[in-house]
Amino acid sequence: MIKNKIVNGTVRALVLCVATSLTFMSCKTKAIAVSASNETVKEANYMSAKKIIEKHYDNKIQFSTLYIKSNARYADDKQTQNVTAEIKIKKDEQILVSIRFLGITMAKALITPTAVNYYEKIGGKYFEGDFSSLSQWLGTDLDYGKIQNMLLGEAIDDLTKGKYLESLLEQTYKLDDASNKNTKKSFFLDANRFLVEKQEITQTAEERMIKVAYADSKVYDQAILPSKILINTIQKKGNTEINLEYNSVSFNEELSFPYSVPKGYKRIIIK
Repeated sequence: MIKNKIVNGTVRALVLCVATSLTFMSCKTKAIAVSASNETVKEANYMSAKKIIEKHYDNKIQFSTLYIKSNARYADDKQTQNVTAEIKIKKDEQILVSIRFLGITMAKALITPTAVNYYEKIGGKYFEGDFSSLSQWLGTDLDYGKIQNMLLGEAIDDLTKGKYLESLLEQTYKLDDASNKNTKKSFFLDANRFLVEKQEITQTAEERMIKVAYADSKVYDQAILPSKILINTIQKKGNTEINLEYNSVSFNEELSFPYSVPKGYKRIIIK
């Protein structure tokens, strides 16, 4: 029998996996135009950072709603847990994540551009706030777009607002952003379709790192989506791995986003 505290910690981590992972991924960088210098002297099969970024955004996903059924595996230094995750996205408006264990809803999170809401069944706790509150809680700056991009396999940051050093490693382009001395960001895109293969963020002073890897992309009429997302966080207090595997995907259906906190739950207050 699984201990309540293990299930509790697991479902919380899974519901908030996107947001908490972005703790490492959302440090602000100054908006600087992408450098296109020396583009004319690049080899024919080598592109500038500016061109690579343009190609990446040529893959812009076009949909109104997206429904995903996923297996989710959470593992840290002490435990491993498998659950299912249902993800509903109304593009640029709201995301509903439901975590289930043995068919029972254990937790839900509703995220909009202005609000973050979350509750967990075991422990009977809930959170209501905006991104400024959540950012204060997690110690970083978050926004809706970063969370949506992560689930869709797009670059977390707006790559048009950074300055990057490009390199070509076999069939993968690498974009390195070193504008923040304490935070190093690297984006790996395949040289054929310019889809994100991996994103890495390292914060040297805090001795922590996150890697988000995407695999098995599938082509749909509306978009190309990854079917597997692997999130690894490495820090002094321990390592965490979250593995999402999209089992089924459907676009542009009429979706409902039901969310209500059960009676008697205790609110998480951020001071």
